[in-house]
Amino acid sequence: MTESQNELHEFHWLMDMLQTIEVGLVVLDRQFNVRLWNGFMESHSGFSATQVQNRPLFEIFPDIPEGWIRRKVETVLTLNMRTFTTWEQRPHPFPFRNARPITGTEAYMYQNITFSPLSSASGEVDHVCLLVYDVTDSATARLRMERTNARLEQQSQTDGLTGLLNRSAWESLLASEFERFRRYRSVGTLLMFDIDHFKPINDTWGHQAGDDVIRAIAAMVMERLRQTDIAGRYGGEEFAVILPETDLAGGEILGERLRQSISSMQVTTEAGLLECSVSLGVAQVTDAMSDHQQWLSHADKALYAAKANGRNQIALAGNQ
Repeated sequence: MTESQNELHEFHWLMDMLQTIEVGLVVLDRQFNVRLWNGFMESHSGFSATQVQNRPLFEIFPDIPEGWIRRKVETVLTLNMRTFTTWEQRPHPFPFRNARPITGTEAYMYQNITFSPLSSASGEVDHVCLLVYDVTDSATARLRMERTNARLEQQSQTDGLTGLLNRSAWESLLASEFERFRRYRSVGTLLMFDIDHFKPINDTWGHQAGDDVIRAIAAMVMERLRQTDIAGRYGGEEFAVILPETDLAGGEILGERLRQSISSMQVTTEAGLLECSVSLGVAQVTDAMSDHQQWLSHADKALYAAKANGRNQIALAGNQ
């Protein structure tokens, strides 16, 4: 076999390899015209090499991030150096549908891309090669893990019955709010309340009815409070709300609105329609408090004063 025949065979092998590798291969000239388009790109784009040959990439894919691609390619051409991009930066620059059976839940293929300069025989960099890697499996696994961790983190902070913050998560935010007051001297008020005569509800109508009442009150709390307020389930039938940038008078107004809303609602349970009321204590943060526990104690004492005075009412710390 002659040397020219060997070179021809080697060229044939090389082209066959480029067409069959599981990596996208695209070569662009300085005008962003497609000069090479391998089998991977044909399979996932639906365009044959003949269809795209010498056509502008942005004409073939109108939805591709043109500005971003141009900046990447021009950087490679100017600096004569390779650059990379990952799916975390751009999930799917080429809008290829995901056809991988393992990760069929993702609509599009996640891609890593390498941009490499190509020199002509004269040494001038006049083309750029794009290697497109399908990383859908690893990206999907990472995203699934992140979503699972986020869900577990949320579950660790959320009360399962009401969807409010649980006691630990809520009290951590209370400590942060107290430190914010100490640092910036911002105003803040704490509202604590519990359901009046809750034990008879459980004893008479059953724990399922009691849970229905707790859920209904939690829903009312979320409906009545402002976006900046922080509500949590503090105990069995006890709730607590942080009211940032709110003084004692403002806390009393919000607490009274909540009390009236709860006392006028009817809760649908398997035992029928039930009515309930709550007693509330309100305490504003002050310089005299050394930590958030003292703030909590003031609100708690006000709450028990409201219960001692006949329930279904509100009491202010310092006015018990």
